[in-house]
Amino acid sequence: MALDEFNSIPVKKKPPANGKKTELPAKPAKNHQPSATNGKGAPHPPPVEPASRTDPLTEADRMAAKQREISVSEFFLKNRHLLGFDNAKKALLTTIKEAVDNSLDACEEAKILPDVFIEVKQLQEDRFAVVVEDNGPGVVREQIPKIFGKLLYGSKFHSMKQSRGQQGIGISAAGMYGQLTTGVSTKITSRISAKKPAHYFEIQIDTNRNVPTILKDEVVEWDRPHGTRVEIELEAKYQKGRHSVEDYVRQTVIANPHVTLTNISPMGEKEEYKPASRQLPMAPREIKPHPHGVELGILMKMLKSTTSRKIKAFLSRDFARVSSRVAGAILKAAEISETARPKAIAHAEADKLYRAINATKLMKPPTDCLSPIGEGALLQGIKKNVEADFYTAVTRPPSVYRGNPFQIEVALAYGGKLPAEELVDLMRFANRVPLLYQQSACAITKSVLQTSWKNYGVEQSKGALPGGPLLIAVHMASVWVPFTSESKEAIASYPEIIHEIKLGLQECGRRLDAFIRKGRREAEALRKKDYIRSYLPHIGIGLREILRFKQTDEQKVLGLLTDILEKSRV
Repeated sequence: MALDEFNSIPVKKKPPANGKKTELPAKPAKNHQPSATNGKGAPHPPPVEPASRTDPLTEADRMAAKQREISVSEFFLKNRHLLGFDNAKKALLTTIKEAVDNSLDACEEAKILPDVFIEVKQLQEDRFAVVVEDNGPGVVREQIPKIFGKLLYGSKFHSMKQSRGQQGIGISAAGMYGQLTTGVSTKITSRISAKKPAHYFEIQIDTNRNVPTILKDEVVEWDRPHGTRVEIELEAKYQKGRHSVEDYVRQTVIANPHVTLTNISPMGEKEEYKPASRQLPMAPREIKPHPHGVELGILMKMLKSTTSRKIKAFLSRDFARVSSRVAGAILKAAEISETARPKAIAHAEADKLYRAINATKLMKPPTDCLSPIGEGALLQGIKKNVEADFYTAVTRPPSVYRGNPFQIEVALAYGGKLPAEELVDLMRFANRVPLLYQQSACAITKSVLQTSWKNYGVEQSKGALPGGPLLIAVHMASVWVPFTSESKEAIASYPEIIHEIKLGLQECGRRLDAFIRKGRREAEALRKKDYIRSYLPHIGIGLREILRFKQTDEQKVLGLLTDILEKSRV
């Protein structure tokens, strides 16, 4: 039956229950335009009328109009205290530290003994220019604007090996602070080879988009065959004493005894530090992540991005310490087929896989990704810069927190010219970098406080650092140091880290106690010897009177008694 014929059949309506006649709606006029159909005769729903321009805006509309994306540069521009630019004095030190870290990392990666030059020039009462120059491998021209003019750009964030920098923020943030406080661009000169020209850039950061703005790009003459020079003008404050540039430089050469470093102050005072060692640190090797250090969300992301076609190959190739046999055991516990495609693993299966991984006993991650200072080099650095009577150092075996390998080193210096009436001089290092601020929030400080120094012959008040002529240096080497903030000034208090630090402190403490006890015994022996020596003339007189010695015999007896006294007290 045709559709038109079907529509023409009259439909008999039932009367309503109340007996009243129901009025049908009026038929449309003949000239009324029928609604559009979907091609099958069914009408479309009537079109929705657009909201009138006169309709009042709701509060949600007003709030939505204010929403916009924030670039990372814009965020840190308003929160620069997170990066270590809290105040003018700290800003100067942070700028130097970030530039020196980059120089040392670059030199060591290129197997070059670092020669670093630092100069601070005072331009006005509150304005300084910081110059840091090195003999490193230089920076390729195309990379210079991104490294110095873009936050969160670098090569170390995804690399599982020890390095000073981690986030790709430091030197670009220093340039951004200089731009904010003085409006002056960061000036960079770099050369990668004696056969290549040196390139000079002046760069600012477009904080709205987190991209570099190049104001000048030139080829210049430079006497260095290779290296990089950075100059940043900033609002700052220069002071000596604790937390000063000189204090930072002194600690840097202690933790890096292979470095040649020259520092020129705003007053023209020049400090030159010659290397205590001519041997480069052992180069760390990059490792793969350890399964016990990966959280569920990261595991799911790795499953989606892996190039492995089978889940078993994914586990054994993309992780450290997972052999083919261990991968099979993990998949069996998770009830997942060994031939399953990693990209096809759903959330529920990934959760089971994550639980199976953490329930499986695995070897600790490899430790060739670390480059500790070493007991000998650490002692060389301290002896060259600290005058004391006793030195000792210990390097703990590698350990692990959250799947990340780390190693603790502790060194002590006691006596000599160290101040006896003050609290201990505590030096904190992370990947060879001095930590000068937020001491009370650091795991190193908490470990020192929790160690009972009275057991080792050192005075200590309750809840305070030990006192006396004592220097303590603690270094943490790790593929990922758990800093408490982006400014990298304090180490987070993981139980595994505190435990290792305390073991290192206790080992050095026992050696210090043996030295102090030996010194006390020697002092007591010397006191007794002096006491006996004072009575020897009287003994000689008494022997002469009793045995009727001659004067010459008396002198012979006194000489013999003196020799016996010296030999018995050696």
